[in-house]
Amino acid sequence: MTAPHNRSEAPADWFVDPVELGVPGVPRRGDDEGDDGALSWQSEALCSQTDPEAFFPEKGGSTRDAKRICDSCDVRAQCLEYALENDERFGIWGGLSERERRRLKRAQQAS
Repeated sequence: MTAPHNRSEAPADWFVDPVELGVPGVPRRGDDEGDDGALSWQSEALCSQTDPEAFFPEKGGSTRDAKRICDSCDVRAQCLEYALENDERFGIWGGLSERERRRLKRAQQAS
């Protein structure tokens, strides 16, 4: 019997680019060149300087700490707009939970 074959290469799809996903706090290519791209606000977001777990609590977990950080964030409006436009389903974005964002979106559509 032969020994199991050990892979010497990583699978082609092993890396997920956080820039492409729009992960807050990850510098985008060209940011240092004054890029005013659609996600440039993320580099100023207070959540990018804190524990990300606070913004993605487990079901039934407290959102208080994340919302407190959002309250004093200069890019809160851009964050909320991004979440609404991209139908973010998880986490605290722009100071609102997923349930609160759904409620806001319904109210906007009704008016």
